[in-house]
Amino acid sequence: MKTIACIYCEGNDTKLAVVSQDKTGNRLKVISTASVDVVANKTDLHPTAGFNLESDGLQLEGVDTSKNSTLASDIDAPSISSIGAALKGVNLSKLEFIPALTEPAIYYHPFEGKRDLKSNKLLDEILADIRQTKGVNVEKESLDYLELSDGSLLSAFIDGPVACVNLTDNIAGYFGKKFFKVPTIKSADIALAYYVGKRKKFFPDDQSLIVYIGKEYSKLIFLQGRKLKHIGSTLDIGTSNLHTYDVYFSKILLEMENGGITSLDNIIVCGEDDSENLILSFYGTFPEANVSKLEFDDVDITQIDEDTKAKFSTYSVPIAVATEYFDEQAKEYKGINLLPKYISEEQKFFQFSWHSFAVLPLLFIAAFLFTIKVLQNNRELSKLDSEIQQKNLIIRQNQETLSKISELEGKISSFGQTQAILDSAAVGTGIWKGVLKDVAAFCGSKQNIWISSVVRDNSNSIKIEGYSLSKYSPTDMAYSLDNAQLNSMLNEALREKNAFKYNLTFDITSYQKKNE
Repeated sequence: MKTIACIYCEGNDTKLAVVSQDKTGNRLKVISTASVDVVANKTDLHPTAGFNLESDGLQLEGVDTSKNSTLASDIDAPSISSIGAALKGVNLSKLEFIPALTEPAIYYHPFEGKRDLKSNKLLDEILADIRQTKGVNVEKESLDYLELSDGSLLSAFIDGPVACVNLTDNIAGYFGKKFFKVPTIKSADIALAYYVGKRKKFFPDDQSLIVYIGKEYSKLIFLQGRKLKHIGSTLDIGTSNLHTYDVYFSKILLEMENGGITSLDNIIVCGEDDSENLILSFYGTFPEANVSKLEFDDVDITQIDEDTKAKFSTYSVPIAVATEYFDEQAKEYKGINLLPKYISEEQKFFQFSWHSFAVLPLLFIAAFLFTIKVLQNNRELSKLDSEIQQKNLIIRQNQETLSKISELEGKISSFGQTQAILDSAAVGTGIWKGVLKDVAAFCGSKQNIWISSVVRDNSNSIKIEGYSLSKYSPTDMAYSLDNAQLNSMLNEALREKNAFKYNLTFDITSYQKKNE
């Protein structure tokens, strides 16, 4: 069940009706209403403004908003509070606002040109006619047209900002939203003419007048049968400044002459005043006309309070707009629909201009190339990571090789030291040769003794250490060397066998003397 908020901005007077349609689509239900006065700044002469919409916000009656940046921040404003109260309990995320405008916020232009053109070409012809006759350039989205009862066309258009839409944005700000969805903008006069023609059973040749009386302005709308014939100029009289009904009669006669209407068969009154006194006054002036007030038997108003029910005729325009909108959704009728381009652009999820759309393919191409480059870089990174792992493995292998080299270097250094000691110990040619010859001869004959180290200290004493599997072999070795002395012999395990570690010394000078 769709819910809409129809808002009618007429001068300083604003009417709001929140309306939904039942599941059958045959009956409207009024959920809530609001009627507020929004006072315009006297210095604001903009033709579409019934209230001041400058940068400092709306100027509300009795409320100083000159220091406020937006109306939404002034939550104590009585008009916004009243409208906010009417929207309580409504699903705002799905709510659509439909503004209804009348002169001077909307302009009417009769068109008597070619009718056999297609829709777009006909719009172009009407735009050209408006440009020529009125000197105004109108966007195509801000223009629509309707066929009158005599077959001619009546176009309606908007020129400049729509104050009623700005008001809905400020109401949205009151609820913390950027804007409410505005699917279309309606003509209050044409919507009211359609609603009356639908509700009343007029004959095809009947000449009927709708008298809508507002607080400050009034409208005279003429029908032939059930179709619109003529919209009279807006009258600057209403319940707030009306002293006698006689002023209506002269205005009606003037508009009948302008619209080529000779007589009236029906008069329907609605708006702020549909009293018996008004109806009787019309009877007195137009005795042949059937004078009645507009009834709302097709609308469910059980949810609103009794005071609102008693003066429900004041919401004639919002109800007429809701009826026209839902009938259009059901493809039963086609009325005036205006939605300036700047409003539709503001409501887009992505707000792109035409050149932004032209750049969109380049953005997709750039994103595609960027993705490919990222994938290539990822593959390159994976390759480099593999190489780093291989290099780290080589580094560890090299470190192990360096450790082995260091160990060998230590052994080589020890060998060099031993060789240096042996060389320094030689006191002439053949001394060490004799020593080694005796040692080799003894070790070769025994096969159970070997030498682990030969060390020369600072003196001429040579110390030999080694191992033997026989405890007698170290003693025999000491006897085989000149002046050798066995210093110690200890029992020690060697490769799971009992061995004897020995230590003996001898004086190398004895070999020197022997060789001499």
